[in-house]
Amino acid sequence: MTEKLYYLDSHLFHFDAVVTDCRPEGEGWVVELDRTAFFPEGGGQPADTGSLGPARVRDVQEKEERILHYTDKPLTVGECYSGRLDGEQRHRRMQNHSGEHVVSGLIHGLFGFENVGFHMGEECMSMDYSGELSREDIEKVESLANEAVRSDLPIRAWFPEAAELEGLHYRSKKELSGAVRLVGIPGIDLCACCAPHVRRTGEIGAVKILNAERHRGGTRLSVLCGLDAMEDYARRQESAAAISALLSVPRDAIAPAVERLLAERDGLKERVAALNLRLVETLASAFPETEGNLCAFVPELDEIAMRELVNRMMPRCGGFAAAFSGSDESGYRYIIGSLHCDLRRGSRAINQALSGRGGGRPEMIQGQAMADEAAIRRYVQTARLD
Repeated sequence: MTEKLYYLDSHLFHFDAVVTDCRPEGEGWVVELDRTAFFPEGGGQPADTGSLGPARVRDVQEKEERILHYTDKPLTVGECYSGRLDGEQRHRRMQNHSGEHVVSGLIHGLFGFENVGFHMGEECMSMDYSGELSREDIEKVESLANEAVRSDLPIRAWFPEAAELEGLHYRSKKELSGAVRLVGIPGIDLCACCAPHVRRTGEIGAVKILNAERHRGGTRLSVLCGLDAMEDYARRQESAAAISALLSVPRDAIAPAVERLLAERDGLKERVAALNLRLVETLASAFPETEGNLCAFVPELDEIAMRELVNRMMPRCGGFAAAFSGSDESGYRYIIGSLHCDLRRGSRAINQALSGRGGGRPEMIQGQAMADEAAIRRYVQTARLD
């Protein structure tokens, strides 16, 4: 069996090992070593990446107690190679995972909720809990988590003897048998876990709960710790600074400024709607009454105004009234209505003539047309629907 160096020293990012097996698989190779510091995917934490001699380690998996390193080059069996982990990536993951233990331990201790799901993604960690947490609960947990970081508590990872294990109360998502690896933080948490962790809580750095939402009767938290949390804060500060400059207000006045903009936007929408209605009235009244069809090209109108225009055109014709918005280059949106024709039944013929697609009710249909304006006008002028 491969010796798991990541259990002995989670901060060991450089090691030497002998290749015990190497075989092709897919577009790469699977390499086994006599010892490894590469952590295989497990416990919600992704696998380490790095290099083995001249080969790039793309993934690491544990299958049937064998540690499999997936590389882009073959290595010679029996030869010793230097392995190097992507150290910053591993360290960031340890900061986050240890921070997750702090948060989950506090939630379990304060509220009795279990951690029923954990995933370390590219953007943040997601943690699912078996009960609902209020905003005040979450603020308290975040405050206590950062207090634990400031206290710089030791983090111990070990395999207790069977007798010791029986007397310990620890968190676990499933029933375990055989050797159990525990990760303990005094006064905070004791949990079964296979992943590497930092040595002390001070190494975790800042703990930030980004978001909380209800999830399957419980709560899902999105969390970042350490360097990832600081980089996220820097991005948010940069974004806030840009918005502050665009609005010409201090950063702490962004929210009221945005509220004012939204209120102004809503007022403008109401004005535009009123002007569109006046335009629709003018356009509709300009059409003479006819036993045939009516056609309007109105690129300046939105869908609501187009529908109102068609409603006002329909009583002025004995066939159908059609409104189109768009251009010959991008195509046209259309709304067609009639008081006399079954448009749902006639939509196939209309779409075929207009190189379009769409449908709707017998009295009104809508869709997209790719025919040009001249072709559309010719069709509407002569079309007859039963």
